[in-house]
Amino acid sequence: QVQLVESGGGLVQPGGSLRLSCAGSGFIFRYSTMGWYRQAPGKQRELVARITSGGITNYVDSVKGRFTISRDNAKNTVYLQMNSLKPEDTAVYYCKSDYRSGYWGQGTQVTVSS
Repeated sequence: QVQLVESGGGLVQPGGSLRLSCAGSGFIFRYSTMGWYRQAPGKQRELVARITSGGITNYVDSVKGRFTISRDNAKNTVYLQMNSLKPEDTAVYYCKSDYRSGYWGQGTQVTVSS
């Protein structure tokens, strides 16, 4: 079955960096658009970044210039490099595949706090 497993979350100080990873299985990863979403307490889940099978990327305005999404099709993994983190980046981050009806990972917590 389709599985998406995120890792790399944690507690970081403002201005710090984290790299999230999402390993996919059970589908043809290289053909899938992959995305990172986040949901902060009391807020709706929002798209953070997306990368197509051809490597085209797009980002929500609030993370442009700070976050970078990338993929390694040989490892069936998508990454989110997050730099210059701010307290408002605190959220649960989810990986999503656009394969068929869409599949979600379980989420990983990112907390930015001093």
